[in-house]
Amino acid sequence: MKYFSTRGQKEGISAAYAIKQGLASDGGLFMPESIPSLSLDKIKELCKEDYARRAAYILSLYLTDYTYDELLSDCVEVYGEDRFPGGAAPLVKPEDGISVLELWHGPTSAFKDMALQIMPRLLSRALEKTGEKRTAFILVATSGDTGKAALEGYRDVPGVRISVFYPVDGVSRIQKLQMATQAGDNVFVTAVRGNFDDAQNGVKRIFSDTEAAKKIDAGGCFLSSANSINWGRLAPQIAYYVSAYCDLVSRGELALGEKMNVCVPTGNFGNIFAAYLAREMGLPVGKFICASNKNNILSDFFRTGRYDRNRAFYTTMSPSMDILISSNLERLLYLLAGSERTAGYMKKLSTEGAYSVEPDVKEKLDASFCGLFADEEKTAAAIARSFKEDGYLCDTHTAVALSCAREYIETTGDRTPMVVASTASPYKFASNVLRSIGGPAPEDEFAALDELEKKSGVAIPAGLASLRKKEVRFDRVIDPADMLGEVYSEMGI
Repeated sequence: MKYFSTRGQKEGISAAYAIKQGLASDGGLFMPESIPSLSLDKIKELCKEDYARRAAYILSLYLTDYTYDELLSDCVEVYGEDRFPGGAAPLVKPEDGISVLELWHGPTSAFKDMALQIMPRLLSRALEKTGEKRTAFILVATSGDTGKAALEGYRDVPGVRISVFYPVDGVSRIQKLQMATQAGDNVFVTAVRGNFDDAQNGVKRIFSDTEAAKKIDAGGCFLSSANSINWGRLAPQIAYYVSAYCDLVSRGELALGEKMNVCVPTGNFGNIFAAYLAREMGLPVGKFICASNKNNILSDFFRTGRYDRNRAFYTTMSPSMDILISSNLERLLYLLAGSERTAGYMKKLSTEGAYSVEPDVKEKLDASFCGLFADEEKTAAAIARSFKEDGYLCDTHTAVALSCAREYIETTGDRTPMVVASTASPYKFASNVLRSIGGPAPEDEFAALDELEKKSGVAIPAGLASLRKKEVRFDRVIDPADMLGEVYSEMGI
């Protein structure tokens, strides 16, 4: 399986090179030359397997220069009980017609663990397979959860160093403390003045700076990414949608071949695009509900066919979705419009801040996607409804998806079983969850954790409970223009 840039670069590379490199040299994202097939017979076989074996099989279809035994060994190690107590991706049913895929039972209490616990292993194998002798320097921009999950995944991995940048006022206090207290001799964390897009654009500029690449190479390093722009981050996410379908079939809630719908709270578009790839492989999925928060750029795009980031930016109670540039949307456009038109869209986004797709592309989007959004009031109401009516405690991002899923069902009458991706523990946003279910919420975040546990009866995840005892290691705040200098400093060059 060869990988090519979404912007038309002609030379194909192996999966190992794509994972090592992260971003294509023309600024595009890597995509496989073809989408592998997943038959109903194979899905029936996977229904009998545990999560690790389901994941290893899906990865083996894409990462063909890795052996199945290598992938199985890594998946069994990563998705075991010690890292994911109670199971890697449990499917719970809080209400009729909707099942919630809980993806946050890993070490950092966010769905990013599902990919970022195995991605460091994929990168380590990639370095070996490609004969790489330099140190991999991982650059990450985060809106909250990716940073901690990447730091934890790459902590003290040989041959790798990692630097995370986050918007100083754009994450919750718990998210900030998770990153600022991170252990490991190979990790760096820096706050950036501005929002997530400022941090993400700063990282992209560093990746595209040819002079910086030469200087970094001379220093014995090369750059790579742990964001979902890296194929090694996105590919593991495909597996949990396949696993969710298998669980529905195994429970008798779906007959093999019947369709499910999928609703995903979406910022950077990687999580929902992984679900789309699963359907392109053959997983029976009907509609994808792309759920946005008050920063509803994606719901506007799916409604109008125009992507326009020239708009107000809102800081919300679901900060991991406070994004105006959804990087992985480029991969969907590549599949629907081809590399030439996609390159044109991305150029217009860079120079004008907006682009519009042609009628044929809009027709394809309409066939698969429905874009909806929940503002702050709807998000709080969704948390309250789930807790008071169904006894189910959810976080602010999952609430966005639940609100949109319910709206979709009510307005369309489509009763296809719905799977909602739950992306974080409610304790990562305890104050807002408390206020939503009837507060009041203490100003102190740790007091809010204790109060939410008392009110809900749901235990605080161990990794979050232990934060109050940890020492802050990283407290630097810089301007976006200083990010490259910060990277040089961290490299010692």
